[in-house]
Amino acid sequence: MNILISDNLAQTGIEILKATEGFQVEVATELTNAELLSIIGEYDALVIRGATKVTRDVIEAAQRLKVIGRAGIGLDNVDIDAATERGVAVMNTPEGNTITTAEHTLSLLLAVSRHIAQATASLKALKWEKKKFRGTEIQNKILGIIGVGRIGRIVADKALAMKMRVVGYDLFIAEATIRKLGLEPVSMDELLGMSDYITVHTTLTSKTRNLINRDSFAKMKDGVIVINCARGGIINEADLAAALESGKVAAAALDVYEQEPPPKDHPLLKFDNMICTPHLGASTSEAQENVAVAVAEQILGYLLRGEVKNAVNLPSIAGEEATKIRPYRNLAEKLGALLGHLAPERPERMIITLKGEMSKFSPRPITQSAMTAFLSVGNPEVNMVNSLVVAESMGLGFTENQESACQDFTNAITIAIEGAGGPRRVVMGTVFGKREPRLVMLDSFRLDSYLEGNMVLIYNHDLPGTFGRIGTCLGKNGCHITMWKAGQVPEFKQNILLIQVEEELTDRLISDLEEIENVISVTRLVL
Repeated sequence: MNILISDNLAQTGIEILKATEGFQVEVATELTNAELLSIIGEYDALVIRGATKVTRDVIEAAQRLKVIGRAGIGLDNVDIDAATERGVAVMNTPEGNTITTAEHTLSLLLAVSRHIAQATASLKALKWEKKKFRGTEIQNKILGIIGVGRIGRIVADKALAMKMRVVGYDLFIAEATIRKLGLEPVSMDELLGMSDYITVHTTLTSKTRNLINRDSFAKMKDGVIVINCARGGIINEADLAAALESGKVAAAALDVYEQEPPPKDHPLLKFDNMICTPHLGASTSEAQENVAVAVAEQILGYLLRGEVKNAVNLPSIAGEEATKIRPYRNLAEKLGALLGHLAPERPERMIITLKGEMSKFSPRPITQSAMTAFLSVGNPEVNMVNSLVVAESMGLGFTENQESACQDFTNAITIAIEGAGGPRRVVMGTVFGKREPRLVMLDSFRLDSYLEGNMVLIYNHDLPGTFGRIGTCLGKNGCHITMWKAGQVPEFKQNILLIQVEEELTDRLISDLEEIENVISVTRLVL
């Protein structure tokens, strides 16, 4: 496989990729968009930081691309919707620079409280202005943290160690969780009204863009200090400038901006009580090493072993969990492919049930495996990344169930398909030993069958001589039978046959089988 590294990456990460057998690694930084478009079709993986813009055009040109790895957190330079539609996994490395970004936040907090930058500039200008730069102690002050994720939690922990009072608000994290971290959970309005310092640590989304705006500043204490090391655009910069002008905000410290670098005439740059750094949150040697190693290992884990870590468009599957559930993902693929051949027209819902010990695992990877195989029967471009998006576009929903009880087996997966165009179809499978996927039920029929290769599924009336005529037909058509599994529902007086053969199942063979007396239906399967 070919890997392109299009942004500056620490050499350690590059060497990890280059040392892996079977991979060709090319480092080409500072590519123009046109240059990237011209070569991206040759690559299976793309490693970026913040400079490369992975637009829809780039993704559509990347015919072989399987994964995009961002050495860092922010993914606003990647069209994630386009990547998902094309089945490209998008990963970031949020753990790699959490410490350094949190430390930078606190550095700015201390620097703005004690006028470090302004006092330095004054002294270098040969001035001695002690009274002008009288600072503020942070002990016992209230720090309001908006976004109590990885970085927000570290900021809180260090601020608490400096005897600050810390309150927190998060759009998604429960108040009980925030309280366990040692923070006081508050509403957004409460945080704005009570905090002496406010720092934001959320991602930039449609919900968080301009989260701090004119109305927000109006609710803040007079003399508040505002800090942003997260993403430009979370704080409305024009409104912040107005708040600094009026004195509502005593000082601000920004590491990120709506436009990077900010234009020369940016209104915030004129304020003496404004500290600004050029997006240095992750700029330590340790952080650069960490994210480089992390992105290299994540890409290799995904391409070589199917491990998913820190993907924004796939559920994460850690190495140990990936190993444990891999046989069941394989089973789900087999069951999903079988249903893909049998499903009614216009399927409306897939119901996936994990039974027994499997119920302890997250069902989403199993669901995506089953849905991918199901949809791939008619659309070979579907994969694990885009299967649920494709299903949604078709109006095909899904339900996930987990049941600790499992009759007859330690583990089992049941998958049902419902639709207006035909009857409900149900399959159940389990894993024999450690790796062998087996079909154990199809609709009302119990059986024990492999799901592999060229197979034919036959429903027939339970009458003497029918099996013999089917075997004779296969023989006359030159088929070597490698498996013959039968199931029966006596009350229906019907049999089901699942037959595996070495040869390709021709149209002539299927037609001959359909003409046999007492045969109800014949379905060709390639699994």
